[in-house]
Amino acid sequence: MSLGERFTGVLRAARTGQRWAWEAIYRDLSPVVLGYLRAQGASEPSDLAGEVFLQVVRDLGRFEGGESQFRAWTFAIAHNRLVDQRRSLKRRPFELLAVEEIEYTQAGGNVEDEALSRMEEQRVRQILTRLTEDQRSVLLLRVLGDLTVDQVSASLGRTPGAVRALERRGLATLKRQLSKVEVK
Repeated sequence: MSLGERFTGVLRAARTGQRWAWEAIYRDLSPVVLGYLRAQGASEPSDLAGEVFLQVVRDLGRFEGGESQFRAWTFAIAHNRLVDQRRSLKRRPFELLAVEEIEYTQAGGNVEDEALSRMEEQRVRQILTRLTEDQRSVLLLRVLGDLTVDQVSASLGRTPGAVRALERRGLATLKRQLSKVEVK
């Protein structure tokens, strides 16, 4: 999904605080940013995605470039927020909540669909854990983020050659893991 030719107008309107423009940006990027954070194993990925978009709002005045650069910039923010979260969790492990503090919600939806969806998500996460953190970051930014090698390079602070090597090794690992799954 992309805004295409509308991007320049949407960006201009977002800079002036137009709600419809922010909604368009959020609708366009939030699913893939959330998918990236989930696939990276972020703690509370929805909350983290919210932080990413808050930073996008705060820093939009400093952004320069087209839609492709905007997408790369947003994923760089997402990656940096993820790194910050991981550092924070290492310094301060999660806190357990008292039973009284946990809100009970009603179950809903199609149980079979939800179960199959969770099984698929678990399978994907399990396969992704076979990658190094750098390989996983590169592949997710390339696939979910639809970023170029140069954009991933800038986002991760790596050379384009290192990004290509990480991508090759990551794809080879995924191929091996998927062939093991198919054999079973």
